[in-house]
Amino acid sequence: MGYRIKSKLWIELDGEIILGEGRIQLLKAIDNTGSLSAAAKSTGMSYKKAWKLMDTVNRNADRPVVLTARGGSGGGGAELTPFGRELIHRFEAIKKDCWEHLKESEKSFKDL
Repeated sequence: MGYRIKSKLWIELDGEIILGEGRIQLLKAIDNTGSLSAAAKSTGMSYKKAWKLMDTVNRNADRPVVLTARGGSGGGGAELTPFGRELIHRFEAIKKDCWEHLKESEKSFKDL
């Protein structure tokens, strides 16, 4: 059995988490479903939690990440902005680089 390095990655702004794996999964689900409610359901979180997470992301980002329309007879919806897609892309690139570095770092434990 060998050593394994584990890590969690998130991005903070002024001590508040803005992006992390759960929020990225929620953003991807919004992009796929066009609905915050459906995205919350598909990621296994409550609508209230999903709404709070997206509100935090939107309030703290430089530009809107998700645009929402209220429900009702015409239905609501949620749409990822181009900036939101770019945030996903950059987060995923950082995560990939991080995991590649950690895999290389694991080799230093091989002889322990």
